[in-house]
Amino acid sequence: MRKGLIFMFMVGFLVFTSIVSFAKELVIVGSTTVLPIAQRIAEAYMKEHPEVKISVSGGGSGVGIKALIDGTCDIADSSRFIKFKEIKMAIKKGRYPVPFAIAYDAIIPIVHPSNPVNNLTLDQLKKIYTGRIRNWKEVGGPNKRIVVISRDTSSGTYEIWEEKVMRKSRVFPGALLQASNGAVREVVSKNRYSIGYIGIGYLSKDVKPLKVNGVMGNVENVLNGKYPIARPLFMFTDGWPKKDVLNFIFYVLNPNKGQKLILKLGFIPLYMIE
Repeated sequence: MRKGLIFMFMVGFLVFTSIVSFAKELVIVGSTTVLPIAQRIAEAYMKEHPEVKISVSGGGSGVGIKALIDGTCDIADSSRFIKFKEIKMAIKKGRYPVPFAIAYDAIIPIVHPSNPVNNLTLDQLKKIYTGRIRNWKEVGGPNKRIVVISRDTSSGTYEIWEEKVMRKSRVFPGALLQASNGAVREVVSKNRYSIGYIGIGYLSKDVKPLKVNGVMGNVENVLNGKYPIARPLFMFTDGWPKKDVLNFIFYVLNPNKGQKLILKLGFIPLYMIE
Protein backbone atom coordinates (compact mmCIF):
# COMPACT_ATOMS: atom_id res chain seq x y z
CA MET A 1 0.00 0.00 0.00
CA ARG A 2 2.76 2.39 0.99
CA LYS A 3 4.78 1.50 -2.11
CA GLY A 4 1.69 2.17 -4.25
CA LEU A 5 1.19 5.61 -2.71
CA ILE A 6 4.84 6.48 -3.22
CA PHE A 7 4.62 5.35 -6.86
CA MET A 8 1.49 7.45 -7.46
CA PHE A 9 3.15 10.46 -5.84
CA MET A 10 6.23 10.09 -8.06
CA VAL A 11 4.09 9.76 -11.19
CA GLY A 12 2.09 12.85 -10.23
CA PHE A 13 5.26 14.80 -9.51
CA LEU A 14 6.78 13.82 -12.87
CA VAL A 15 3.62 14.84 -14.73
CA PHE A 16 3.54 18.19 -12.91
CA THR A 17 7.20 18.95 -13.57
CA SER A 18 6.88 17.95 -17.21
CA ILE A 19 3.94 20.35 -17.64
CA VAL A 20 5.93 23.13 -16.00
CA SER A 21 9.00 22.41 -18.10
CA PHE A 22 6.97 22.51 -21.33
CA ALA A 23 5.10 25.69 -20.39
CA LYS A 24 6.01 28.44 -22.83
CA GLU A 25 6.61 32.11 -22.18
CA LEU A 26 6.29 34.70 -24.92
CA VAL A 27 7.84 38.12 -24.39
CA ILE A 28 6.30 41.08 -26.23
CA VAL A 29 7.95 44.52 -26.05
CA GLY A 30 7.52 47.85 -27.81
CA SER A 31 5.15 50.58 -28.92
CA THR A 32 2.94 52.25 -26.30
CA THR A 33 0.32 52.65 -29.04
CA VAL A 34 0.19 48.89 -29.65
CA LEU A 35 0.52 48.13 -25.93
CA PRO A 36 -3.23 47.96 -25.08
CA ILE A 37 -3.83 45.77 -28.13
CA ALA A 38 -1.06 43.36 -27.16
CA GLN A 39 -2.18 43.28 -23.52
CA ARG A 40 -5.85 42.60 -24.26
CA ILE A 41 -5.18 39.94 -26.89
CA ALA A 42 -2.54 38.28 -24.69
CA GLU A 43 -5.10 38.02 -21.86
CA ALA A 44 -7.64 36.39 -24.18
CA TYR A 45 -5.03 34.07 -25.68
CA MET A 46 -3.81 32.86 -22.28
CA LYS A 47 -7.39 32.06 -21.24
CA GLU A 48 -7.68 29.78 -24.26
CA HIS A 49 -4.10 28.49 -23.94
CA PRO A 50 -3.31 28.30 -20.21
CA GLU A 51 -0.06 26.45 -20.94
CA VAL A 52 1.36 29.63 -22.50
CA LYS A 53 2.46 32.62 -20.42
CA ILE A 54 2.79 35.99 -22.17
CA SER A 55 4.48 39.07 -20.74
CA VAL A 56 3.79 42.42 -22.41
CA SER A 57 5.57 45.74 -21.85
CA GLY A 58 5.88 49.10 -23.61
CA GLY A 59 8.80 51.48 -23.93
CA GLY A 60 8.33 52.59 -27.54
CA SER A 61 8.67 51.20 -31.04
CA GLY A 62 12.44 51.64 -31.09
CA VAL A 63 12.75 49.83 -27.77
CA GLY A 64 10.76 46.88 -29.09
CA ILE A 65 12.74 46.57 -32.30
CA LYS A 66 16.02 46.81 -30.39
CA ALA A 67 14.84 44.05 -28.06
CA LEU A 68 14.06 41.85 -31.07
CA ILE A 69 17.48 42.56 -32.54
CA ASP A 70 19.14 41.75 -29.20
CA GLY A 71 17.13 38.55 -28.87
CA THR A 72 15.41 39.57 -25.62
CA CYS A 73 11.84 39.37 -26.93
CA ASP A 74 9.79 37.13 -29.18
CA ILE A 75 7.58 39.84 -30.66
CA ALA A 76 8.31 43.55 -31.12
CA ASP A 77 5.32 45.89 -31.22
CA SER A 78 5.82 48.90 -33.46
CA SER A 79 3.69 51.82 -34.62
CA ARG A 80 6.06 52.36 -37.55
CA PHE A 81 7.88 50.21 -40.05
CA ILE A 82 11.38 49.08 -39.21
CA LYS A 83 14.15 51.46 -40.34
CA PHE A 84 16.85 50.46 -42.81
CA LYS A 85 19.57 51.01 -40.20
CA GLU A 86 17.68 48.69 -37.82
CA ILE A 87 17.49 46.02 -40.53
CA LYS A 88 21.26 46.25 -41.02
CA MET A 89 21.85 45.96 -37.27
CA ALA A 90 19.54 42.94 -37.12
CA ILE A 91 21.27 41.14 -40.00
CA LYS A 92 24.67 41.71 -38.37
CA LYS A 93 23.36 39.84 -35.32
CA GLY A 94 21.81 37.06 -37.37
CA ARG A 95 18.25 38.34 -36.91
CA TYR A 96 15.76 38.64 -39.75
CA PRO A 97 12.75 40.77 -38.70
CA VAL A 98 9.46 39.76 -40.33
CA PRO A 99 6.60 42.33 -40.21
CA PHE A 100 2.94 41.57 -39.60
CA ALA A 101 0.47 44.43 -40.01
CA ILE A 102 -2.11 43.80 -37.26
CA ALA A 103 -4.31 46.92 -37.29
CA TYR A 104 -4.58 50.52 -38.43
CA ASP A 105 -4.35 53.61 -36.30
CA ALA A 106 -5.48 57.20 -36.78
CA ILE A 107 -3.37 59.82 -35.06
CA ILE A 108 -5.89 62.32 -33.72
CA PRO A 109 -5.15 65.94 -32.75
CA ILE A 110 -6.78 66.60 -29.37
CA VAL A 111 -7.65 69.68 -27.34
CA HIS A 112 -9.39 70.40 -24.04
CA PRO A 113 -13.18 69.79 -24.23
CA SER A 114 -13.83 73.49 -23.58
CA ASN A 115 -11.92 74.57 -26.70
CA PRO A 116 -14.35 75.80 -29.43
CA VAL A 117 -12.04 74.77 -32.29
CA ASN A 118 -13.34 71.68 -34.12
CA ASN A 119 -11.18 71.41 -37.22
CA LEU A 120 -7.61 72.18 -38.28
CA THR A 121 -5.95 71.73 -41.65
CA LEU A 122 -2.65 69.91 -42.06
CA ASP A 123 -1.04 73.27 -42.82
CA GLN A 124 -2.41 74.81 -39.61
CA LEU A 125 -1.19 71.85 -37.57
CA LYS A 126 2.27 72.17 -39.08
CA LYS A 127 2.37 75.91 -38.33
CA ILE A 128 1.27 75.29 -34.72
CA TYR A 129 3.94 72.64 -34.19
CA THR A 130 6.70 74.67 -35.85
CA GLY A 131 5.76 77.72 -33.76
CA ARG A 132 4.48 79.88 -36.63
CA ILE A 133 0.95 79.92 -35.15
CA ARG A 134 1.09 80.61 -31.42
CA ASN A 135 -2.35 81.92 -30.49
CA TRP A 136 -5.68 80.11 -30.70
CA LYS A 137 -7.38 83.20 -32.17
CA GLU A 138 -5.41 82.61 -35.39
CA VAL A 139 -7.40 79.41 -35.98
CA GLY A 140 -10.80 80.49 -34.64
CA GLY A 141 -10.23 79.93 -30.94
CA PRO A 142 -9.85 82.17 -27.87
CA ASN A 143 -7.20 84.86 -27.58
CA LYS A 144 -4.87 82.57 -25.66
CA ARG A 145 -1.38 81.25 -26.27
CA ILE A 146 -1.29 77.67 -27.57
CA VAL A 147 0.42 75.14 -25.31
CA VAL A 148 1.93 72.60 -27.69
CA ILE A 149 2.27 68.99 -26.51
CA SER A 150 4.28 66.51 -28.60
CA ARG A 151 5.79 63.06 -28.31
CA ASP A 152 9.50 62.47 -27.78
CA THR A 153 11.51 61.86 -30.93
CA SER A 154 12.06 58.14 -30.22
CA SER A 155 8.32 57.51 -30.50
CA GLY A 156 6.86 55.81 -33.55
CA THR A 157 3.84 58.09 -33.20
CA TYR A 158 6.11 61.13 -33.40
CA GLU A 159 7.80 59.78 -36.52
CA ILE A 160 4.47 59.36 -38.33
CA TRP A 161 3.41 62.86 -37.18
CA GLU A 162 6.72 64.22 -38.45
CA GLU A 163 6.22 62.51 -41.81
CA LYS A 164 2.55 63.32 -42.45
CA VAL A 165 2.13 66.67 -40.66
CA MET A 166 5.55 68.22 -40.19
CA ARG A 167 6.87 67.02 -43.56
CA LYS A 168 10.32 66.61 -42.01
CA SER A 169 10.23 70.01 -40.26
CA ARG A 170 11.15 69.89 -36.58
CA VAL A 171 8.80 70.61 -33.70
CA PHE A 172 9.70 74.00 -32.23
CA PRO A 173 11.70 74.00 -28.95
CA GLY A 174 8.81 75.41 -26.90
CA ALA A 175 6.77 72.22 -27.22
CA LEU A 176 6.38 70.02 -24.14
CA LEU A 177 7.45 66.45 -24.87
CA GLN A 178 5.67 63.44 -23.40
CA ALA A 179 6.71 59.78 -23.38
CA SER A 180 3.39 58.11 -24.17
CA ASN A 181 -0.11 58.53 -25.60
CA GLY A 182 -1.55 58.35 -22.12
CA ALA A 183 0.73 61.11 -20.87
CA VAL A 184 -0.26 63.40 -23.76
CA ARG A 185 -3.95 62.79 -23.08
CA GLU A 186 -3.47 63.49 -19.37
CA VAL A 187 -1.72 66.82 -19.96
CA VAL A 188 -4.25 68.01 -22.56
CA SER A 189 -7.18 67.04 -20.34
CA LYS A 190 -5.86 69.38 -17.64
CA ASN A 191 -4.81 72.37 -19.76
CA ARG A 192 -7.59 74.40 -21.44
CA TYR A 193 -5.28 75.88 -24.06
CA SER A 194 -3.17 72.88 -25.02
CA ILE A 195 -3.05 70.73 -28.13
CA GLY A 196 -1.61 67.25 -28.53
CA TYR A 197 -1.98 64.13 -30.66
CA ILE A 198 -2.70 60.52 -29.72
CA GLY A 199 -3.60 57.19 -31.28
CA ILE A 200 -7.33 56.70 -31.79
CA GLY A 201 -7.46 53.92 -29.20
CA TYR A 202 -6.54 56.42 -26.48
CA LEU A 203 -9.45 58.80 -27.06
CA SER A 204 -11.66 59.47 -24.04
CA LYS A 205 -14.28 61.95 -22.86
CA ASP A 206 -11.52 63.89 -21.09
CA VAL A 207 -10.25 65.30 -24.40
CA LYS A 208 -11.82 66.57 -27.62
CA PRO A 209 -10.78 65.10 -30.98
CA LEU A 210 -10.34 67.49 -33.90
CA LYS A 211 -11.14 66.91 -37.54
CA VAL A 212 -8.21 67.24 -39.97
CA ASN A 213 -8.97 68.89 -43.32
CA GLY A 214 -12.63 68.50 -42.36
CA VAL A 215 -12.39 64.72 -41.92
CA MET A 216 -12.89 62.94 -38.60
CA GLY A 217 -10.53 60.10 -37.78
CA ASN A 218 -12.65 56.95 -37.49
CA VAL A 219 -12.77 53.37 -38.77
CA GLU A 220 -14.57 54.20 -42.00
CA ASN A 221 -12.39 57.19 -42.94
CA VAL A 222 -9.17 55.32 -42.25
CA LEU A 223 -10.15 52.23 -44.23
CA ASN A 224 -11.38 54.31 -47.18
CA GLY A 225 -8.22 56.44 -47.15
CA LYS A 226 -9.89 59.80 -46.47
CA TYR A 227 -8.31 60.52 -43.10
CA PRO A 228 -4.82 61.97 -43.76
CA ILE A 229 -2.95 60.95 -40.57
CA ALA A 230 -3.27 57.17 -40.50
CA ARG A 231 -0.79 54.30 -40.32
CA PRO A 232 -0.57 50.54 -39.97
CA LEU A 233 0.50 49.01 -36.67
CA PHE A 234 2.95 46.11 -36.65
CA MET A 235 4.21 43.12 -34.77
CA PHE A 236 7.69 41.93 -35.80
CA THR A 237 9.15 38.49 -35.25
CA ASP A 238 12.68 37.15 -35.73
CA GLY A 239 12.30 35.19 -38.95
CA TRP A 240 9.07 33.42 -39.84
CA PRO A 241 7.41 32.64 -36.49
CA LYS A 242 7.05 29.08 -35.25
CA LYS A 243 4.99 27.19 -32.70
CA ASP A 244 3.51 29.46 -29.99
CA VAL A 245 4.68 32.68 -31.62
CA LEU A 246 3.04 31.68 -34.90
CA ASN A 247 -0.14 30.61 -33.12
CA PHE A 248 -0.31 33.94 -31.30
CA ILE A 249 0.20 35.95 -34.52
CA PHE A 250 -2.55 33.92 -36.20
CA TYR A 251 -4.77 34.64 -33.19
CA VAL A 252 -4.15 38.39 -33.56
CA LEU A 253 -5.04 38.26 -37.27
CA ASN A 254 -8.12 36.06 -36.83
CA PRO A 255 -11.25 38.12 -37.66
CA ASN A 256 -13.23 36.36 -34.92
CA LYS A 257 -10.49 36.63 -32.28
CA GLY A 258 -7.83 39.33 -32.25
CA GLN A 259 -9.40 41.61 -34.86
CA LYS A 260 -12.68 41.78 -32.93
CA LEU A 261 -10.79 42.70 -29.79
CA ILE A 262 -8.89 45.41 -31.69
CA LEU A 263 -12.21 46.95 -32.78
CA LYS A 264 -13.58 46.78 -29.22
CA LEU A 265 -10.51 48.64 -27.95
CA GLY A 266 -11.26 51.52 -30.29
CA PHE A 267 -8.53 50.77 -32.80
CA ILE A 268 -9.10 49.95 -36.46
CA PRO A 269 -9.01 46.31 -37.62
CA LEU A 270 -7.47 45.30 -40.92
CA TYR A 271 -10.91 44.91 -42.49
CA MET A 272 -14.51 45.77 -41.73
CA ILE A 273 -16.03 43.50 -39.09
CA GLU A 274 -19.78 43.24 -38.63
